[in-house]
Amino acid sequence: MAKVSMREVADRAGVSVGTVSHVVNGSSKVAEATAAKVNAAIEELGFVRNAAARQLRSGHSNSLGLVVLDTSNPFFASVAHGARQACDEAGLALLIGDSGTDEQREGKYLDLFAEQRVNGLLVTPTGSDLSQLEAIASRGTPVMLVDRDSNGYALSSVTVDNIAGGRMALDHIIAGGCSRPAFIGGPQSLPQVADRLAGAAERADESGLELPVYSTPELTILAGRDAGEKVVGLPDDQRPDAVFCANDLLAVGFMQAVIMFSDLRIPEDIAILGYDDIDYAFSTIVPLTSVRQPAELLGRTAVETLLQENASASGEHHDRRFTPELVVRGSTRPV
Repeated sequence: MAKVSMREVADRAGVSVGTVSHVVNGSSKVAEATAAKVNAAIEELGFVRNAAARQLRSGHSNSLGLVVLDTSNPFFASVAHGARQACDEAGLALLIGDSGTDEQREGKYLDLFAEQRVNGLLVTPTGSDLSQLEAIASRGTPVMLVDRDSNGYALSSVTVDNIAGGRMALDHIIAGGCSRPAFIGGPQSLPQVADRLAGAAERADESGLELPVYSTPELTILAGRDAGEKVVGLPDDQRPDAVFCANDLLAVGFMQAVIMFSDLRIPEDIAILGYDDIDYAFSTIVPLTSVRQPAELLGRTAVETLLQENASASGEHHDRRFTPELVVRGSTRPV
């Protein structure tokens, strides 16, 4: 079926095309009776406004684009929720893309949102090369990094100190009397994972402890369960007595493996600590100790900061960094 044109609406309502345009776009006041006739014709004919043409005329749309690594991860769902709330308050729509930690897919979303003339982009990048984002920003579309540092690029960012979070995790494990910690996580090409490992390794080294690393291909429950199967199958003298997982999904999967494939007790035989403090961390079979990131606050702050920078037009970039918080539950030994 062919799309209904503005001309057809004008003919049905007995008004000019310009009057229809004013009613549709709210660009000029139209008499109440005339507007009612136009709206009745729109309803009858099923007219849909050409948003693309409107965006071309105005130079932008009333929307922001958000690209995250994995929308199935509750952490990023919370980030998106915080961003959406801030967009609602600002009268903007939030368009969401899931890169799946795939750089090509991420690039497609960035191109798509730029073509849609969004008011700005919020991005958790997959790789370390941020030149595409920098180029987009230089062409006039504001870009805000979420859960990633700018690392010298001319971009603003809102993030959490993941190195401090890694140190915090190892401090707690060591204070609980564990002497054979291990790190579970990957891919280490993700700066968030690398930073958490760096902080943990630094604290382990200062304490004279080794920190073996069990790499995972992704940050999922299944990857955590696979790593857990390997670890629980090790001889007693080689098996870690505590694991720091790069996120809560890995920790949940690791906990499943311990319960399903061994007689080990949590936390007496093996302590488990996660990262993010997702909503259901407290409801796992053994409530999960986790390093909490303020996920909703990250999303909200990213939107608010981007809009403030837009309004100021100063060209300044801002880096906002939050400090994580340790939330202690039953999966680690008491200090």
